[in-house]
Amino acid sequence: MAENTEEKTENASEDAVSQEQREGAEGEAAQARIGELESARQALEEENLSLKNQCLLIQADADNFRKRLLREKQESIQAANKQLLTDLLPVLDDFSRAIKSGEVSQDFAAFRSGIAMIEKQLSDLLDRRWGLKRFDSLGQEFDPRRHEALSCEERPGLEASTVLEDYLTGYMLHDKILRAAKVKISMPAQPAGAGDDANKNADAPENPGNAG
Repeated sequence: MAENTEEKTENASEDAVSQEQREGAEGEAAQARIGELESARQALEEENLSLKNQCLLIQADADNFRKRLLREKQESIQAANKQLLTDLLPVLDDFSRAIKSGEVSQDFAAFRSGIAMIEKQLSDLLDRRWGLKRFDSLGQEFDPRRHEALSCEERPGLEASTVLEDYLTGYMLHDKILRAAKVKISMPAQPAGAGDDANKNADAPENPGNAG
C-alpha cells in the first residue's frame, strides 16, 4: 500500500513537472511570437513612414513641375509678345513718318498712298510672321462659320444667300477662324404671287363642300 502511495506521488510529481515544462515552452513560444509581431509592427511603421515621405516628395515634385510649366508658359507668352511688338515697331515708325510728312506737305493723295503702303506692309508682316490672314467675303456664298450677318436684302435671281457688303473684314489665324466677317447678305426672292396664294389659302374655308 505504501509502495502504491509513493508511486502515485512520483507520478504526480512527474505530471507537475511535465505541466510546468509545457507551460514554460508555451510561454517561450508566446514570447517569441510576441517578439515577431512586435518586429513586424515596427517594420510596418517604418515602411509606412517611408511611404509617407515618398508621397510628400512626389507631391512636392509635382507642385514644382506644375509651377515650372506655368512659369515656362508665361515666359513663352512674354517672348512671343516681345517678338510681335518688336516686329510692329517699324510699322509704328512708318506711321509716324507718314503723319509728319502729311503735316508738312498737306498732300492728301501722297498721304493716302503712304498709309495704304503701310497697311499692306503690316498685313504682309502679320501673314508672313504670325499666320494672320484676312479673307474676302464679297460675292461669296454666306457661310455661318465665316460670316456674321448684320443685315439682309431680298435680291431676285440669287438662289443662295450671298454676301452683298463686307462691313468688317474677317481674319484667320493658322487656317482657323479668328474673327468672322460682319456682312450684309442677300435673301432669295419669293416667287411672284406666292404671297397672294398664301393669303388665298388662309382665307379659304376648311370644308368647301359644306359651303352654302
